[in-house]
Amino acid sequence: MGIIVKICGVKTAEVARAAQECGADLLGFVFAPSKRRIEPARARVIARDVKGIGKVGVFVNAPYQEIVDIVQTCRLDYVQLHGDRDGEFCRALPVPVIRAFPAVPGLRPAEVDSYEARWALLDTFVPGQCGGTGQSFDWRGMRQFCRELKTPVLIAGGLTPENVAEAVGILQPGGVDVSGGVETEGSKDPAKIDRFIRAVRGAERGNSVAGKDITG
Repeated sequence: MGIIVKICGVKTAEVARAAQECGADLLGFVFAPSKRRIEPARARVIARDVKGIGKVGVFVNAPYQEIVDIVQTCRLDYVQLHGDRDGEFCRALPVPVIRAFPAVPGLRPAEVDSYEARWALLDTFVPGQCGGTGQSFDWRGMRQFCRELKTPVLIAGGLTPENVAEAVGILQPGGVDVSGGVETEGSKDPAKIDRFIRAVRGAERGNSVAGKDITG
């Protein structure tokens, strides 16, 4: 299976369909406080109407029951967790988890693997923020970490159609996650989504070493 592409911060069916048509694998609905937040009722309608693509709910330290209720309401396929929820919390959820971690020196592969998440999401660390920073992290500085990690890796943080190929070439991740990098004036731009995904697929073909298996 190839590199997974997640388009996060989806708020309309039009954007969801455009992402799907461009070849995205996952749609991200943000339920945490954010300028990209969507109400569960609206996400449910989009998830119902746009079939054949994975749906991810993004949460920051939300209570367990709130997450479960939204998973059921919106028929989510995955939950993405930011904040301080531990491995036990992740394992108790009814769908696979994408667990976000700050891409900082000192992050230990064994610690990340202990969460037993479906994917580990590496995102830029900015104090007081959980994702959506629009800033890149030190890809070369995290390359060895990604090589040692057993959990499949998604990368996020400041990715754009112009730089995602470089990030993929350096880190060879299982997937990439983008939001602001495919927006124009705060709204998702189908042309940028298309360019982003084309850049990922081009980088994927150009890698002489295959990425990690992301199917299990």
